[in-house]
Amino acid sequence: MHSTSYLLAVLAIVFAITLALRAVPFAVLGRLRGSAVVRRLSVWMPVGILAILAVTALHGTVIAAPRSTPRALLAVAVTAGVHLAAGRRTILSVGIGTAVYVALVNAF
Repeated sequence: MHSTSYLLAVLAIVFAITLALRAVPFAVLGRLRGSAVVRRLSVWMPVGILAILAVTALHGTVIAAPRSTPRALLAVAVTAGVHLAAGRRTILSVGIGTAVYVALVNAF
C-alpha cells in the first residue's frame, strides 16, 4: 500500500499534466488564429465530427434493426435539411433529427 504523500504527489502530477494539456491549445491558438490551417480546420472539423457520429449511429441502427434503416435515413435527411435551412445550427438540427427519428420509430 502506498503512503498518502505518494498518492498526493501522483494526483498533483496528474492534475498538472491534465491542466497543461487542456490549456496549451488555447494559448497556442491565439498565435495561430490567422493561420490558413486553423481557418480550414474550423470549417471542416465540425462536419467531420458529425459525419463520424452519423456513420457510427447508422451502422449501429442497421446492424441492430435493419427494418428501421429507411427511418434512420429519413431522419438524417431531415437533420441535413434543418442544418442547411436554419443557418447551420448544429444543436438545433441534431435535436430535430433525433426527435424525428424517435417519432418515426415509435409511430411505425
